[in-house]
This record gives sequence, structure tokens and C-alpha cells, in this order.
Amino acid sequence: MSLEALGRALIGLAAVLIVVGGLLILFGKIGFLKLPVDVLLRRGNTSVFWPIATSIIVSVILTILINVVIWLWRR
Repeated sequence: MSLEALGRALIGLAAVLIVVGGLLILFGKIGFLKLPVDVLLRRGNTSVFWPIATSIIVSVILTILINVVIWLWRR
């Protein structure tokens, strides 16, 4: 792998991380982790949180972003 290709890969990775970080900040401000399908169990001193809907939505968003980056990379 040449240094030019490595540099492009690092720039692409940084762009993806910036977008994902911005989305996480935005979702945190609007209360994204409190969807109706997310499960919170509390029993005594123990709490378990399963963000089912949030995981699905984040997975779809990341899949779209990664596919766009790969599509732009191959152009």
C-alpha cells in the first residue's frame, strides 16, 4: 500500500468518525436513547439497559454511511 492510499484511507476514516460523532451528539441532545422499544430492567441495585430500537437505527445509519464512503472511494 502506498503512502498516498494510506493517507486517503485515514482521511476517509476521520470523515466517517466526525459524522458519527456529530450524530451521537445530536441524538444525545434530543433524547434518542429513550425510544419505546428500548428495555430498562431495574432490580435492587442492578440495572440492565437493552437499547433494541436504538441499536437497529444506529446500525442502519452506519450501514448507509459506510456504503456511501465505499461508493465515493471507488469513483
